[in-house]
Amino acid sequence: MPPHPLAQRAIAELRRDVSRFDPLATDGKMFGVLVVAAADGRIGYLRAFSGMLGGTWHVDGYAPPVFDYAARERFWPAGEAELATIDAELAALDDRIAPLRAELAALDERHLGELTAQRDVHAANRRDRHAVRSGSRSTPSTDSNDDASGAKRTNASHELDQLSRADGAERKRMLASHRQQREPLTAKLRVLDFERNQIERRKTARSRELLVAIHETYAFANARGELRTVRELFAPAEPPGGAGDCAAPKLLALAYREKLRPIAFAEVWCGAPPATGGRHDGACYPACRGKCGPILAHALGGLITDPLPIFGSTVADDEPKLVYQDAWLIVVDKPVGLLSVPGRGEQLRDSVLVRLRQRYPDATGPLLAHRLDLDTSGLLLAATDQQTYGALQRMFESRVIDKRYVAWVEGVIAGDTGTIDLPLRVDLDDRPRQIVDPVHGKQAITEWRVLERTATRTKLALFPRTGRTHQLRVHAAHPRGLGAPIVGDRLYARTPHDEPRLLLHAETLSLQHPHTGQWLTFERPASF
Repeated sequence: MPPHPLAQRAIAELRRDVSRFDPLATDGKMFGVLVVAAADGRIGYLRAFSGMLGGTWHVDGYAPPVFDYAARERFWPAGEAELATIDAELAALDDRIAPLRAELAALDERHLGELTAQRDVHAANRRDRHAVRSGSRSTPSTDSNDDASGAKRTNASHELDQLSRADGAERKRMLASHRQQREPLTAKLRVLDFERNQIERRKTARSRELLVAIHETYAFANARGELRTVRELFAPAEPPGGAGDCAAPKLLALAYREKLRPIAFAEVWCGAPPATGGRHDGACYPACRGKCGPILAHALGGLITDPLPIFGSTVADDEPKLVYQDAWLIVVDKPVGLLSVPGRGEQLRDSVLVRLRQRYPDATGPLLAHRLDLDTSGLLLAATDQQTYGALQRMFESRVIDKRYVAWVEGVIAGDTGTIDLPLRVDLDDRPRQIVDPVHGKQAITEWRVLERTATRTKLALFPRTGRTHQLRVHAAHPRGLGAPIVGDRLYARTPHDEPRLLLHAETLSLQHPHTGQWLTFERPASF
């Protein structure tokens, strides 16, 4: 949904102003505007940035931070200096540890070379002994010299055993020598590592104390005049890092302080996109849930606001339509706007799972074998019993169930086919949004093929080879993927639009029946 027209005008002015900030060319940032009314009826707007801008909290013309600056200054400079001193202690200790670790690594490398050389010699010795034993066993004997030959073979075998034991003893002596050579270094490192651990624990404890003190400087009002600290709003959990520093809390705090009535709010990303993707210059996004959710739930108290949408309220009672059913499997066609499984709260209970439970009261197990996003339509597979459900899960994990989606994306895609391999994880501060993370993300692979092109859009067939949340949507939108958001995507699109739905549909589902072995293919063409 596009921002309010007044908020759009404010964003246009904001973007003209932020063009003067050079750092945004390489490090983009979220900004916000809040349209407000004064007591005399005059309309204007406030603007803010998330966190700091150019290394400072205060920029003329922008909302100041929420925290009590004077209270923070009474303890933070000294606390920051104390942490810097601890960091200096750690750095000095690391300077002592580094050469010892390098010396130990060099020693281990030399020892490895010695062990490898000795192993090669011992391997050659074993081959020689094996050849001698084999030759001895193959030598024919006569009755007259059986006793002498037997004694000779016994003596030879004993000598070979002695040589084998000698090699083993030599190996043990070398390992013991290596341990003896390593011990002085490892002993020093144990002492220094213990000392470092103690300093780290001291730093962690002091950081925790300072963080609690910082949190106490954040207090948020609402339209009813109720004041709550950030720790109270997130209790019993700990507030996440940066809670209270986003644009939305800053703007509401300033509006209440100046006795202004909030009318409309919008947040816009300005500057280069982050490495994780999901943000585009000039695109508007909702306030994050992780850092802002509890704060805004309180700060908006007492205001008359637009009601939140109740998803699924307009979905017909006979949805989802049945596509296939036998004694073990159910396939349905999920409409847009119906959750796959219940969300939090009674208003978000209506879902495919709840409706299937009502239709099939005798079904056991989790029922749904996979999920589709709320905004995605198409084929969903369910199992009527636990055994079948387990079989389907193993098939999904083995990637032997084929799924084909169809989607329209913004822009004209170059090339006709391709594969996207970008690891994904949830954005911990803004669930359910997913972000690209090459370090902590899980592997996500999507194959694509162009079906049709227009002057401004491309129709694609998408084949997810993994099943990550929002995989197709992120892979389409991310600049290292297609760089072309799916039309109607309210989470990952670059700009607001009036498209009534997300143009993404699970069109085809193919699998081998887990009980009969028959190959099944189901298809429900997209309506777009």
